[in-house]
Amino acid sequence: MGLTSEKVLLAAALLATALFAATVWLWPRLARRGPLPVLGRVGVLLATQLSLIAALALVANDSFGFYASWADLLGRDTAPGVVLDRAGGPPADGAVQVLGTVHTGGPGGTVPRIGGRIQRVAITGGVSGITTTAYVYLPPEYFRQPRRRFPAALVLTGYPGTAEALYGKLRYPAVAAAEVRRGTARPMVLVMMRPTVAPPRDTECTDVPGGPRTETFFATDLRRSLATRYRVGTDAAGWGVIGDSTGGYCALKLALRDPGCYGSAVGLSADYGAPKDATTGDLYGGDADRRRGNDLMWRLGHLPHPAVNLLVTSSRHGEHDYRATLRFIALAGGPTRVSSIILPSGGHNFTTWSREIPAALAWLSAHLSA
Repeated sequence: MGLTSEKVLLAAALLATALFAATVWLWPRLARRGPLPVLGRVGVLLATQLSLIAALALVANDSFGFYASWADLLGRDTAPGVVLDRAGGPPADGAVQVLGTVHTGGPGGTVPRIGGRIQRVAITGGVSGITTTAYVYLPPEYFRQPRRRFPAALVLTGYPGTAEALYGKLRYPAVAAAEVRRGTARPMVLVMMRPTVAPPRDTECTDVPGGPRTETFFATDLRRSLATRYRVGTDAAGWGVIGDSTGGYCALKLALRDPGCYGSAVGLSADYGAPKDATTGDLYGGDADRRRGNDLMWRLGHLPHPAVNLLVTSSRHGEHDYRATLRFIALAGGPTRVSSIILPSGGHNFTTWSREIPAALAWLSAHLSA
């Protein structure tokens, strides 16, 4: 059974309940003096506590989508992202292979002309040499209007995050479809994926010296590869990017560093610089200039501002990046146009981002063209 299976969650809850009941029932017998009763008390308490912690951890993972599988949890899931060394290299525009489809979960989800379609794909980058997986949401209009070209948005999770959470928990396709029905947004193709292409390492959408070339993959390869299979363009006016936490940092960074690739970006509770810890390692090879170039505050304070549209979100109470977000807004200006969503309160979690996503998708749609 998988890590996110309802059966696993139910089994953990039942085990915790059974061990708690057994502890209550056995306690009088274990209340005697002597080494065996003492060991018995320690054993039942330890088993009960561990089972409760495991059940709560499974609930938290199910709610926030930290890990998608046991292999992902244990750091053994390397299949989603592989850096390929090929003689002669892959084709210049890369390739997209459809691996399967996923039910959209909305009304008419089994009929593409009514509910749209989510395809699980493998994307190969012609320049970066990276192959990784993503979920591509095609709106109902994509099937109703076969000659029409559509704007597209890259949708990124936080780290570690799972791409499945983007349509399962945050419900990006369902929210996008609802905004289209309300008339507040135009249909867009959504490309949903993790910001890292070499798990378990957190690459922070950076071209790491010696590889992987994550920024090159997102800035150059992704758009070119998808344009070979879907009716989307490759110009910056037709592409946006949205993400939460680490994904929000990647979104803003891609627009600021690669404005010729993404003309609009949304950072939901975004970081404004990359950390250096056990998950990232040294992303810049000890190069101080590289590190500064990837620090968004430093870029706005020291480099010319590109002509891009940015939306940042935070909350006055409960969000760690509130003051940093205000500083980011104050530093931006000129050709870089910044909008914001500031909630009165809300934590760094899916519940808060779900409150911001409808308005964020409407904003993004308004700034993209086909």
